[in-house]
Amino acid sequence: MRVIGVDPGLRHTGWGVVEFKNNKILHIKDGSISPSTKLDDGKRLLEIKNQLQIIIKQYNPNMSVIEKIFVGSGSISSLKLGMARGASMIALAEAGLIVNELSPKFVKKTVTGYGSASKEQIKSMIEKLLNIVPKNEDSSDALAIAISGQHIGYDNKLSFSNGSDGLNLAIAKALLKEENK
Repeated sequence: MRVIGVDPGLRHTGWGVVEFKNNKILHIKDGSISPSTKLDDGKRLLEIKNQLQIIIKQYNPNMSVIEKIFVGSGSISSLKLGMARGASMIALAEAGLIVNELSPKFVKKTVTGYGSASKEQIKSMIEKLLNIVPKNEDSSDALAIAISGQHIGYDNKLSFSNGSDGLNLAIAKALLKEENK
């Protein structure tokens, strides 16, 4: 199963592609889309969508995962994040992928074991899990999102399509239960 993870942002949209094969996680590619700040928001969103479509065609994922929106104190920044998220979701949906969504806390807990992990902790775990140095902070987060996607099956329900054992399924269910509190 090949998964693309997307960490949306109007300034930088991180992306990462991993493959789950024979109970191993393989790094395929990662990077970020950074439209010029000289462009108006509409053109920046269009560039995110178009670049993501090229990436999807090039790496041909079976599944997509995007981070759920985290609404902070700044309503303008949350609105712009939502717009970048929407442009990303359109690119994923137009490619025929189901757009799976995971919360930042779930992603952090899945990758590091700690739901409030720092960006540095996430990057460190990505380096250890994939034996690579991510291109940047945004692509590191996107790789973490993609890795967390192993807990969602093709039918958008919690599962382990790679035949993992019951313990992994129980852990994933506990993480999702905690996320919904």
